Amino acid sequence: MMIESYVYKILGAGDDARARELGHTDTDLDARDGYVHLSTREQVGETLALHYAGQSGVHLYEFVLERLGGNVKWEESRGGQLFPHLYGNLRLADAKRHWALEADANGNPALPAELK
Repeated sequence: MMIESYVYKILGAGDDARARELGHTDTDLDARDGYVHLSTREQVGETLALHYAGQSGVHLYEFVLERLGGNVKWEESRGGQLFPHLYGNLRLADAKRHWALEADANGNPALPAELK
């Protein structure tokens, strides 16, 4: 039996609406950097806090890493951590799970209970 690893894509409200129209993610940040920014389960909370604080309408998508093929590269980023970067399209239909994130007591998007 194969053990699956998961990576996560966070999308603000506008980027999520665009992704739903296109069927794949297409953010300005990803286009500028030339790859799709992803996070591991351990990184996703910090990514939310740093880049999505105070935002509403934030969505979180979970993908099986092994199903994304060989186009994921682990590259150094924030604080020397290795982050997964996808060089290719990230199709929403390939997501294993999806959450529309609720706000916490401070108005920030909160991780779903099953990821805490």
